[in-house]
Amino acid sequence: MDPKEISLRGAGAILTIDLAAIVANWQTLQAVAGTECGAVVKADAYGLGLEPVVKALYEAGCRTFFVAHVFEGVAVRAIASESIIYVLNGVRPAQEYTFVAHDLRPVLNSVPEVEDWGQYCATSHKRAPDGSPLKAGLRIDTGVNQLGLKLYDLERVDHLAPLFDVTLLLSQLVTANDAIADRQIEAFDKIRARYPGVPSSLANSAAIFLDNNPPLYDLVRPGYALYGGNPVPGRPNPMRPVVRLDAHIIQVRVLEPGQTVGIERLWKTRGPRRVIMVSAGLADGIPSGLTDNERHVGGRALIQGTLCPYVSDIAMDYSVIDVSDATYLERGEIVELLGKTITIDDFATMAGVSGYEILSNLGRRCHRRYQPL
Repeated sequence: MDPKEISLRGAGAILTIDLAAIVANWQTLQAVAGTECGAVVKADAYGLGLEPVVKALYEAGCRTFFVAHVFEGVAVRAIASESIIYVLNGVRPAQEYTFVAHDLRPVLNSVPEVEDWGQYCATSHKRAPDGSPLKAGLRIDTGVNQLGLKLYDLERVDHLAPLFDVTLLLSQLVTANDAIADRQIEAFDKIRARYPGVPSSLANSAAIFLDNNPPLYDLVRPGYALYGGNPVPGRPNPMRPVVRLDAHIIQVRVLEPGQTVGIERLWKTRGPRRVIMVSAGLADGIPSGLTDNERHVGGRALIQGTLCPYVSDIAMDYSVIDVSDATYLERGEIVELLGKTITIDDFATMAGVSGYEILSNLGRRCHRRYQPL
């Protein structure tokens, strides 16, 4: 179901998204990088709503967007008419017309993709809106061994170079190891020398802040940091918080000593306890790793200023929280599960998953509202 159709009255949980904070984060990233700052808005802008997020960034001056799939690119084009839009997952056979019709640029990741795009450019006689040749980016594999072209791949497709304009060379920097990053930069620069004058992009959110100051080239392409994630783990987050998740209390229950909760019976009371069931569960992006039990210290929710543990297994549609140390609560009240105190990164660490996973899974069944936190 489209979150835009979920009313505040009918929703079990509420996802608040601060668009001004996203814009402020983009401005901070551009200032730190000292070069053009694009925006990665794939996966529905990391689950926060592609249309409002792109509109806010475009009005703030962002002019280069990155998506994963062609349908996302079509949606961005309808909002950001004068922008450059790269489709990171490239172009599949029979998709070429859609790219041309909406002035999208595929990021070519393999020899077959380069060959197909070159053949289409040669045989279709299509041109870009300004009459120039069709355009594409090239993803360079500098050691990640995922999507991308090696040097020997590029040598195989040299004969296709005149058929379309290469407008961006991009790769992904491994940020956890300086020695590996140095080798990546060396490999990237070697390939850049084959394409003099072509803009280059290597840095995602984390790479912008690396202490060893890697080259940031012509364009940085942050995603996670735009949406409030910490690009410098272990240090204070330079980004403004963007999201808050609130959920309604479905039920309040008092438990006797020795009782268990949930189908898996993972949590057992050691004394009289008071628990609440809140209307946000697995289907709303609450990860199973938040559960507190005898084998695992899980997550906490902020209940009236008190940090209260998740107990029992996380159900599909609700979670159970021990609120024995909080003040009196009633069915229908709203409690905060994630926000300024418990951040995306806190939430992810407590659950044992990445912040990317948390962000992209939030809000599928929530009422989304766009306002300051």
